[in-house]
Amino acid sequence: MANDTAFIGWMSGVQQQMESTLAALLPDPAVAPQRLHEAMRYAVLEGGKRVRPLLVFAAGELVLADPGNLARVAAAVELVHAYSLVHDDLPCMDDDVLRRGKPTCHVAYDEATALLVGDALQTLAFDLISAPLAGVDAAAQLAMVKTLAHASGHAGMAGGQAIDLASVGQELSLPELEFMHLLKTGALIRASVLLGALAGRPLTAEETERLDHFAKRIGLAFQVVDDVLDVDADTATLGKTAGKDAANNKPTYVSLMGLAEAKQFARELSDDAFEALAGFGPSAERLKALADYIVARSF
Repeated sequence: MANDTAFIGWMSGVQQQMESTLAALLPDPAVAPQRLHEAMRYAVLEGGKRVRPLLVFAAGELVLADPGNLARVAAAVELVHAYSLVHDDLPCMDDDVLRRGKPTCHVAYDEATALLVGDALQTLAFDLISAPLAGVDAAAQLAMVKTLAHASGHAGMAGGQAIDLASVGQELSLPELEFMHLLKTGALIRASVLLGALAGRPLTAEETERLDHFAKRIGLAFQVVDDVLDVDADTATLGKTAGKDAANNKPTYVSLMGLAEAKQFARELSDDAFEALAGFGPSAERLKALADYIVARSF
């Protein structure tokens, strides 16, 4: 499904739209403070597969959401993701020098600028998602803000990162590893799906529960595949330093399960995600194709 010509065309279209949207929403590098604005654009533009915005748009198709609203919501999610990468690469965190095929933000600029870039991208994200969206009522928009905040903070991405840092050199059980990644990687992927769904017609409680289950399963699959790629792919293919997890003695699905078992686990998670979408009909085809794409990135 991920190799379907129509899906690839749709994916390319969304990616191009997001590049234009992000370029328009990020601050002008000619306006003071110029260095900060330039570094913000460096960290966000011309890189990444925009998986989270793709999930926003695909979920938006389930609820007939306005594409303009989806672009703004997707931009907010992508800015949070970009900020997390900038901070994740800092010497006090993962200390990496390559991201999306180019020097990391603190290498291209400096550590203080990179720290401020992350701060500025995060706050810009909430500026965007809290601005009025045509046809979306205040309650739904407040739910969007809360969803993104929850996914980004101590109960989501930041909390998962804290557990990850504390786990270096430690042995984790599979449930402990799953909990860490449901927060660190999965929370923002889960939020992307839910945010797209909040931008259109209301879903029933049962529909929301099934969509949320899909999002949790595919978020975990994304991390399992990342762990596989860290072992299976080279630096040029990844656009970031290959083998970094093993070099840093981090617990991963590959280190706990083995390479073949981790690949199989990713497929099982994808199958489970597919089952959760069974009742949505043709409107869920984009989400199914994205689930397939996420798992098929490497194998």
